[in-house]
Amino acid sequence: MRIAAVQHDVVWEDREANHARLAPQVAHAVGAGADLVLLSETFSTGFSMTPGIGEPEGGSSAQWLQAQAAEHGVWVGGSCAEVAEDDPRPFNSFVLAGPDGEVHRYRKLHPFTFAGEHERYRAGAEPVTVTVGGLRISLFVCYDLRFADEFWALAPDTDVYLVPANWPAARRLHWQTLLQARAIENQAYVVGCNRVGTAGDGTEHVGDSRIVSPLGELLATAAEGETVLLADVDAAEVARVRDRFRFMADRRPQSSASTPSNRTSSTSS
Repeated sequence: MRIAAVQHDVVWEDREANHARLAPQVAHAVGAGADLVLLSETFSTGFSMTPGIGEPEGGSSAQWLQAQAAEHGVWVGGSCAEVAEDDPRPFNSFVLAGPDGEVHRYRKLHPFTFAGEHERYRAGAEPVTVTVGGLRISLFVCYDLRFADEFWALAPDTDVYLVPANWPAARRLHWQTLLQARAIENQAYVVGCNRVGTAGDGTEHVGDSRIVSPLGELLATAAEGETVLLADVDAAEVARVRDRFRFMADRRPQSSASTPSNRTSSTSS
C-alpha cells in the first residue's frame, strides 16, 4: 500500500476554507498513487481551544473526509473536534474514512494538559486498530506519541501507526525522535503528519513530517512548507523484520515487583 502524508497549513477555525484548500492536495496525493491519505490533527480548524469549536459527530469535517474517500476511491483520515452524547466538550477525533463508506473513529486518549486541552476536550477511552488492504493500522493523535506503553500494547497486532499532529516548532526535536523511537521499538511503520504555519494562537509549526520503516529508517521526510510525502508500506516487511530480530518476544510484562505501589500495572488505557 502507498501512504501519503499531506503536510499542510491550516486556516484558523474556518472549515470551509480548509476543505477547499485541501481538496487539490488530496487529489495530488492520489494522483501520485496513494491508497491512503493522511492529513494533520484538527485539519479543518487548527488546534483551537475556542468554546463551541466542536461540531456534531459525523459533521462537516467527517462528511468531507468521506466525500474525498468516495470521490478518489482511497482512504482519507485526519482529526477534528467532534461533540458526542451530552457533554459540550468535544473529543479530538481521528476519523478514517474508506472508499465504500466505511468510517473508523479514534478519540485521542491523552489530552495535552500543558496547553490546557484537558479543560476544553474530553479524553478518549480506548485505542483503535483497523485492517485496511491487508495492513493492520493503529490510530493515534499528536501528544499520544509520548506514551510508549500505548504503542507497545498494540504492537503485536499493528503493522502501521498513523499519527496526525499539530506539533509545535519549539519541540520539533522531540517529534522527530519519538517518531523514529516508536518505529524502532515496535518494529512497525510510523507515519507522522504534522502541520506547518502559524496557528491563530500564535503557535509556530514547521512540519517535519516523517514516514519511518520498521527498522527506524526514514523513508520520506519533509521540513518546512506544504508538501506531500509518499512511501510504500508492506505487512510482509514488518513480519520479516520481526522474524529476523525477535526483540518483541524479549519484552517482560509489568509485574508488582517492577511497578510502583501507588500505580496499577496496565498495558492499555
